Amino acid sequence: MATADLRDELTCSICLILYTNPVILPCGHNFCRGCIGAAWDSQGGSGAYSCPECRAEYPERPALPRNRTLGNIAARLIPIAPEPGESDILCTYCVHSPVPAAKSCLHCEASLCDTHLLGHSQSEKHILTAPTRSFGERKCPQHDELLNYYCHGEAVCVCLYCTGFGHHKGHNVEPLNEAFEKKKIQLKHVLEKLPIKREETEGQIQRLQERRGEGAEVAAAGTERVIALWKELEAVKKRLLSDISRQKEELSLTLTELIQQLEIKKENLSERMQHIEELCNMADPFSLLKKLESEGADIWNTDWLDNAAREGTYKKLCEARDLDEVMIMDILNRYIGGIVTSVKKGLGKEPIIMDTNTAHKQLTISGDGKSASYSQPNSNQSHSQNSQNYYPNMIYSQNYYSSMSHSNNSQNCQLYTQVLSSVSFRSGQHYWDVDCSKSGNWRVGVAYPSIGRREYNSYIGDNNKSWAVGKSGNSVTVTHEKNTNTISSCQSSKIRVFLDYEAGRLSFYELSEPIRHLHTFSAKFTQPLHAAFYLGQGSVTIIE
Repeated sequence: MATADLRDELTCSICLILYTNPVILPCGHNFCRGCIGAAWDSQGGSGAYSCPECRAEYPERPALPRNRTLGNIAARLIPIAPEPGESDILCTYCVHSPVPAAKSCLHCEASLCDTHLLGHSQSEKHILTAPTRSFGERKCPQHDELLNYYCHGEAVCVCLYCTGFGHHKGHNVEPLNEAFEKKKIQLKHVLEKLPIKREETEGQIQRLQERRGEGAEVAAAGTERVIALWKELEAVKKRLLSDISRQKEELSLTLTELIQQLEIKKENLSERMQHIEELCNMADPFSLLKKLESEGADIWNTDWLDNAAREGTYKKLCEARDLDEVMIMDILNRYIGGIVTSVKKGLGKEPIIMDTNTAHKQLTISGDGKSASYSQPNSNQSHSQNSQNYYPNMIYSQNYYSSMSHSNNSQNCQLYTQVLSSVSFRSGQHYWDVDCSKSGNWRVGVAYPSIGRREYNSYIGDNNKSWAVGKSGNSVTVTHEKNTNTISSCQSSKIRVFLDYEAGRLSFYELSEPIRHLHTFSAKFTQPLHAAFYLGQGSVTIIE
């Protein structure tokens, strides 16, 4: 067997060099002990170990017996194996003692050592190259000629006959060496750009790793809050159970005392019945009447003991009321309501009111400031018929002219039918929900108070002072500085806006079941932020 072929058989398929301390797997494949150990260490978390070659799986990590025979053969091959960088292709003519080849002749399809190279033909047909085994790949399969030319149009190597008479006649063809030099120049240009791309990729990896770390911190903080909240709920649970148990004991004691008193009354009534029965059984008239005279009028009173007993019983019954469910519900309301309020306060769900001073004239703001409705402009307003002729690229130019028809001194004289909130946010985390289901053309988001009103770029999202999510037709888009990205369809059109001022994050969510994240903007906020609303039809409402 040739040295090169033997080397292939003794090469580890993982490290691609001769075996070092080879071990054998139950499936029969061999690997270096260190190579298979490292491969299985990376598989440890998956719950199964597999052979890198045949993919045979083992539920437990198998023992790795050493393959002594294979190790001995590999050790003996190392001294005669070519050194790194030396060709492992042998001279075709050195039959008795294999010698590494120095060159290969493409015409002879043979490899030659330095000795045989001295006597080789110097003819131009006998082209010498680096030692190779792939002679067939260097010849045209159609004309059996060397592929000495390169066709740029089809990016293939061709022979002389292909360029003059074959399929590649008339193509952009040049000698192989010239194409080689040009391609190397092109590759160098690509290589110059790749480090920049790699640095950009490394930066992206670093940012994602930082983001992953931030996510882990947020998750840890959320876990702590949930655990603390659960502890509070457990405390409320213990208190309520204790109160219910106490009320149960108090009720039981009161009813027990009442039962005892009624048992005494029952016994007294039994004795009175027996006494009257004895009187009824007396036969002597004189004795009966004398006895009745001595006992007085009480014997004729059927309500004997009833007044006092009735008063005591009523008092006890009042004391022995049922468990106080009102008190229990009050505790639940106070404690759990307090917890819910604390959670909401952490997110900063502030009451949002639309500021009528910033509202367009065609918007009607409700009395509570929670809703805005769009009204069509008056057809008699100036320029309403020809506004598109003046500004054909302005989709909402009609709103501009309808608003500009009012006095220029009006503080509501603005281009787009939009409104800001009266409250602004300078720090913290805040969120609010908006129902846009009654409008097919809307935008909601945030804006600086310095956003323009009469400028053409004052549409929220179309400038560097506002960020917005919006819907027009069936598509949902997010916009900032006129950079619009389509997100997806929006089924409910109920939107949650979440602002983390210090972190510079503005997120939009669809209030579906479950809630769905739409987009997150990252920015460094430099001014207070107001909630912003635009609508081209219908109405939008802030959800409490």
